[in-house]
Amino acid sequence: MEYNILSINPGSTSTKIAVYKNLDEEFTVTIRHSVDELRRFERIFDQYEFRKEIILKTLEDARIDLKKINAVVGRGGLVRPIPSGVYRVNQKMLDDLRNELYGEHASNLGAVLAHEIANSIGTNIPAFIVDPVVVDELDEIARISGHPELPRISIFHALNQKAVARRFAREQGKKYEDLNLIVVHLGGGITIGVHHNGRVIDVNNGLDGEGPFAPERSGTLPVGQLARLCFSGKYTYPEVRKMITGKGGLVAYLGTNSALEVEERIACGDDYAELIYKAMAYQISKEIGAASTVLKGNVDAILITGGLANSPVLVKWIQERVYFIAPIHIYPGEDEMYALTENVYFALKGELPIREY
Repeated sequence: MEYNILSINPGSTSTKIAVYKNLDEEFTVTIRHSVDELRRFERIFDQYEFRKEIILKTLEDARIDLKKINAVVGRGGLVRPIPSGVYRVNQKMLDDLRNELYGEHASNLGAVLAHEIANSIGTNIPAFIVDPVVVDELDEIARISGHPELPRISIFHALNQKAVARRFAREQGKKYEDLNLIVVHLGGGITIGVHHNGRVIDVNNGLDGEGPFAPERSGTLPVGQLARLCFSGKYTYPEVRKMITGKGGLVAYLGTNSALEVEERIACGDDYAELIYKAMAYQISKEIGAASTVLKGNVDAILITGGLANSPVLVKWIQERVYFIAPIHIYPGEDEMYALTENVYFALKGELPIREY
């Protein structure tokens, strides 16, 4: 059977949409939203009608026949912690996202946009989300932080990490569920997941200040110094939050979140930029080494993905430190639209279970 799938990925200032026939891309576009367009909405969730109309108009202008669409999938947002998989959008999920029970983020719009557009096509068109950032498969021992009031939490690039891990398994003629992998996502945030027999049993919370620093995030900070800074009177809580996520990492040290700009500065002889960039690679390598101990050294492969995997110099510095652990495979970029579609395609074929939230 042929499946036509519409995929929707809402970001803070853009909405990506794509139409696939089975796993072949038929149409794709990134719709940009100006600050002025979004300023009139008090909450991110209030944008869904505005974004829905733009999506439908874009598809109409592209002469996409919505009557041929068999399913709609949206990027998963901040729902409650759930295992990896394909989830049917239901009322409970929509209510949790509408009430922002687990936080506010543009990706929260993915489920509601998929649901609304699926309903506009026909009553029997299903809507799904896949592998949201809150996928939680941690071993219980990995939740222990050092203080019971501060448990470790699973927030990571689940969609891309899982997609890359499954792709590697297929390339090797093996099952993802039979492998031990360390998957390194290098983007605006950096997460390093320990994939054991199909589950991410440990991973750093790259959003909330854990693990290596990244282009925009501080990573793990000295907690005593952080506590003193918080009570110094110099900064408000929102300002400290920004130091951790948004204005940490390369932004804090070098005033930019662009790895390309940092590499250009290094090429021009900027020793300080080189020191900071090397320090990021150093911390990433340390996290990979720590991840290998979770698997007791039994690592089938290290997979490096995300936008920064396009940087030969950064990848080289990481490889020099971790090559002895396991073979390293590079998957530059992150094809989230394909990952969303691929999961739904196999779910529609009955090869992946469809879960209920």
